[in-house]
Amino acid sequence: MNYQVLLTEMFTATLMSLQIFFFTLIVSLPLGLLVALGRMSKLKIVNLPVRFYILIMRGTPLMLQLLFMFYALKPLLGIQLDRVLAAEVAFALNYAAYFAEIYRGGLESIPNGQREAAKVLGYTKSQAFFHIVLPQVIKRITPPMGNEFITLVKDTSLAQVIGVVELLKVTSQWVSSAVDMTPLVIAGLFYLVMNGIVTRAFTVLENRLGYYQ
Repeated sequence: MNYQVLLTEMFTATLMSLQIFFFTLIVSLPLGLLVALGRMSKLKIVNLPVRFYILIMRGTPLMLQLLFMFYALKPLLGIQLDRVLAAEVAFALNYAAYFAEIYRGGLESIPNGQREAAKVLGYTKSQAFFHIVLPQVIKRITPPMGNEFITLVKDTSLAQVIGVVELLKVTSQWVSSAVDMTPLVIAGLFYLVMNGIVTRAFTVLENRLGYYQ
């Protein structure tokens, strides 16, 4: 087995995994907040479609959503996304639904009394949200967000079902061709390093937010 070639291909495939990871976060974090606000809306014309979207995204496998995004859009809408974009869109829509529920849980955990007290003190709604509510929400949602980030790192491996050449796909190809389990061990180390970085980043964030004071 040529380990230099193996490592080169695995590094390249890891970059694709990271591309999917960061694209998903860049799109799904703000989208999730919008979905959460829609989910909390008292207007049924807003609330009901958003609840249906969350139900579909959380109630069906991400693998199925990947397959739908790549194979079903063409016959249904005449739109054919390339493999990578289809994967990124599917991941972003899926994770936005999960982030939305985390946002909603954080927002609804803040007592209304705090908003009323802020109003009495002369704060506007936006000032109360950004100076009083939001800091508490961030602190409360950081642990579950960290779990989702770690899950996302591992879920990027699902992109191989529509032919995206990411880390696990390259690993599988080498294992099947060389009949050697070494690539699996190396891939495991790659995922451990990536999740180790994510875990460390959230540990630092939690320390700054005062979790361990």
